[in-house]
Amino acid sequence: MDKRFRITLLFNANKVYDRQVMEGIGEYLQASQCNWDIFLDETFTTHIDDFKAWQGDGVIADFDDPAIRALLADTTLPVVGVGGSYENPQDYPPVPYVATDNQALVELAFQHLRDKGLENFAFYGTPHDDDKHWAREREQAFRRVIQQEGYSASVYQGNDTNATTWHYDMNRLADWIQRLPTPVGIVAVTDSRARHLLQVCEHLNILVPDQVSVIGIDNEELARYLTRVSLSSVGQGCKEMGYRAAKLLHKMLDHPPTQAGPSALPRILVPPTQVFARQSTDFLALKDPYVIQAMHFIRQNACKGIKVDQVLNYVGISRSNMEARFKEAYGHSIHQEIHNAKLKRACNLLTSTALPIAEIAELCGYPSLQYMYTVFKKNLNQTPKEHRDSVAVCA
Repeated sequence: MDKRFRITLLFNANKVYDRQVMEGIGEYLQASQCNWDIFLDETFTTHIDDFKAWQGDGVIADFDDPAIRALLADTTLPVVGVGGSYENPQDYPPVPYVATDNQALVELAFQHLRDKGLENFAFYGTPHDDDKHWAREREQAFRRVIQQEGYSASVYQGNDTNATTWHYDMNRLADWIQRLPTPVGIVAVTDSRARHLLQVCEHLNILVPDQVSVIGIDNEELARYLTRVSLSSVGQGCKEMGYRAAKLLHKMLDHPPTQAGPSALPRILVPPTQVFARQSTDFLALKDPYVIQAMHFIRQNACKGIKVDQVLNYVGISRSNMEARFKEAYGHSIHQEIHNAKLKRACNLLTSTALPIAEIAELCGYPSLQYMYTVFKKNLNQTPKEHRDSVAVCA
């Protein structure tokens, strides 16, 4: 019978990153059926004093946390660290390490914006802090990408926001955004920082994504529902990181390694999963300012039952003029664009929420559930339920 090992996980589950890593560890336990007893505080957070009194056989830990890293500096237990990647190999901790690839995360975000046709770029990071080395690494990665691709860009670190300084911090962020050339694509160091950008743009009446396109990093499910404009984001391979960290520790426990120098320690870089493209980067390189204004109004109000006349009143030009501009830009009418926006919104709600279909029909401005079914059959050759089920099967 396999020896039973006592393993502790040093993570803080108030962070989505840590939760997903822990989920990946759990997937490995289920897949391998390894004989481990997992110790995890009931609050799913790390208490350093508790660890000092713990007697166990191995550790998987968040090495982005300097306190945890210091705690494990002198331990004799087998340890696998999980955290962000470093450009300088000398900066890696002297333990087997599984990292999210910060360079690849930023490159993917940048490529997404560039592929949309954008030529101006910026980066919104955080103040340099030893507790957030990963943020500094992402900022440096952005600078490298911009230089390699031959662009110039603005970088703004901002402040560590809190309730006391919130208004001041957002005003300074607004000052920075208003100085940027438009249209511009902004890579935010996290989804939380990306939400700052979206909120400030709304207060300034800056059109997103037409004037400012925003992409975050994390694909935090909660964050994408906290702004009117849904947020595009790069997904990290956190679950794979947890899985590979557990697999690495399992191998170390079964076959203890011989003493080796830091250069011989395993270092695994896990690439990002994909770009989750949503409205905040749904940019088209439109040159016509009237079409840009009309599209912004339609995106914000299509599901409120607006008609073509309301779009015309918002933009302030004649119907014949506006229709000709839409025909040139999109190849269809303003009415068709309103229809498309409602259908797109309905599809998004069907696939990203568990809301009842009747509720979605009401939210999207359809006069009845039956009318929405007719629209779906005509345009997609599916019922709303079939659309929802087909996406669920593919996922």
